[in-house]
Amino acid sequence: MTQMDRSSLLATGLHELQLTLPAAEQVRLLDYVELLAKWNQAYNLTAVRDPAEMVTRHLLDSLAIAPFLCGGRVLDVGSGAGLPGIPLALTFPERQFVLLDSNGKKTRFMVQAVATLGLRNVEIVQARVEDYRPAEPFATVVSRAFASLTDFLRLTGQLCAPDGCWLAMKGEAPETELQALPPGLTAQVRVLRVPGLDAQRCVVQINRN
Repeated sequence: MTQMDRSSLLATGLHELQLTLPAAEQVRLLDYVELLAKWNQAYNLTAVRDPAEMVTRHLLDSLAIAPFLCGGRVLDVGSGAGLPGIPLALTFPERQFVLLDSNGKKTRFMVQAVATLGLRNVEIVQARVEDYRPAEPFATVVSRAFASLTDFLRLTGQLCAPDGCWLAMKGEAPETELQALPPGLTAQVRVLRVPGLDAQRCVVQINRN
């Protein structure tokens, strides 16, 4: 698939997600995919190899949670290659994002991507989540296939503001994990429709009571 085809795929997907993005930002999203595909050859950052598939499985999948972000400060835990943090940061320049991962190979890629894309609203932190001590908590703490809901909440409890929310991106609704949630929390399963993706996706939104 050519760059023009990928551009059309992205534009169609953004329209289906009801996201309006300037042409320049759409180009930067595709530049991110190009960079990821290039680094992936040497560093094995993602199992997805085809750039066109990356548009669907990485960009559009990440942006599907856009309606559920809370507030102005977002923490992406276990960000890996920068997902969903980098696509969201490109889409929402008014929000501040911290992308956290303990893997040096992955954080090096994210640092390069942020520099190449000229992202001024992103900070990359290499640390284990249990060791991370930010100056202030976050309005949204998001994870994409990071851990079970119980572990996610246990590891990030102090990182989420009292009136903030957690967003755990999942495939099928994790019924067993939902039943194990500690008291004092409310969870809502939001079914995601990722354009072009023939697979079940959801995000579990968790708030304190």
